[in-house]
Amino acid sequence: MPLSEDDFGIVEEKAGQALAVLAESLFLINLMLLPGIAFAILAGLWLTYRDRAPPLARQHLRQATLVSLWGGALIVVLSGIIILTGGLDAAWTWVVLILYFTCIHSTLILFGMYALIKAMAGERWRFPLIGPRFE
Repeated sequence: MPLSEDDFGIVEEKAGQALAVLAESLFLINLMLLPGIAFAILAGLWLTYRDRAPPLARQHLRQATLVSLWGGALIVVLSGIIILTGGLDAAWTWVVLILYFTCIHSTLILFGMYALIKAMAGERWRFPLIGPRFE
């Protein structure tokens, strides 16, 4: 049977759903596979579509970009404070640092997966505490 003209990609039930899924996927890729590169692509998408994307895509793009910035700041700044406070030679510094990094990083991944599920369902969702408010 020959292939038809059907879409085999993401079928949008709501306007902007594919872009919302892409944004949340890039958020997770930034956390797990290609940090920095995925964020650059995500930021480029946000700068390109922030004014003309449908509301669903705009909210997910904005959230994924801003939470990436907040998450990076939480990881880098507070890890630096932990190191400066405890010193590199203290064993407890490393215990606290590894525990902190693991908890923050895994929490961001968990909430990122939930955001991706919501984007795939065509629904809005906001990260607790660090997520931007709905427009």
